[in-house]
Amino acid sequence: MSLIELIEQFSLQLQAAGISTGQGTFNTFDEAAWLVLWKIGLPLDSDLEELSKAPPYATLTPLQIQALDELIEKRIQTRKPSAYITNEAWLGGLSFFVDERVIIPRSHIAEILLNETLLPWMPNDPKQIMDLCTGNGSLAIICALLWPESHIDGLDISTDALNVAEINSERHKVQPQIDWITSNALHAAKGPYDLIVCNPPYVPQKSMEELPAEFQAEPTLALAGGQNGMDFISSTLPKMHNFMKPNSLLVLEIGHEIQAFSELYPKLNWITLSTQAYDDQVILINHKDLSAHFN
Repeated sequence: MSLIELIEQFSLQLQAAGISTGQGTFNTFDEAAWLVLWKIGLPLDSDLEELSKAPPYATLTPLQIQALDELIEKRIQTRKPSAYITNEAWLGGLSFFVDERVIIPRSHIAEILLNETLLPWMPNDPKQIMDLCTGNGSLAIICALLWPESHIDGLDISTDALNVAEINSERHKVQPQIDWITSNALHAAKGPYDLIVCNPPYVPQKSMEELPAEFQAEPTLALAGGQNGMDFISSTLPKMHNFMKPNSLLVLEIGHEIQAFSELYPKLNWITLSTQAYDDQVILINHKDLSAHFN
């Protein structure tokens, strides 16, 4: 059996077992390929068809197949997300260390930052940036890489998460640009900031109760947004303008909760920012509109 044939077989096994994707992959074939390539030490962007044409991957040995089969069985039996098994997640083409202390990074804000979607509203490079609810630090690190002259405050209520974030900032060699700050929402925020990015907990209670086992393995604190998903946002947004400079921007991820957000703030001016997958999961609000609404 060749490498790609084995991955196809594993994909069917994962599918039959009802495993959930969405934490780095969107289908069982990619999930199987991720685990197999990691186990044998190959890059995740390897050409599977080319690899499978020649030794040693044209015909795998029984021992190789057994070791890989045990890994796939572990994924099925434990429902442990692949990112926690491999201790690695990818966002915007960048590798980040992850474990059970942090949510697996998948924020759509990364795409917006990397695609320069903010340029029409932000003609100058931001100097002071806050990543609120930073988790494993991926958005703060992307900001540091995009704007080498900037300083970023990465805030999170979880000191465990911030310990992981520091591992990642050292991995990407941007630690001098970032302060990791333990903070319950904005309590330890400094400011004023030119740019705030925030991917807060926004999953409504009913959805939390229906999450697959893979998502239940992530820290509840990073996901649960209360009855309608707006608990963190409703307690934080009214104060946000106090930490922003004139002409500054807030980029806020709200997931599938645009209706709840619209009902909560029917008179607040904001726009949605489109990504490849969605048109309404990230919103942009400027300081002027926030200040006018909440003052």
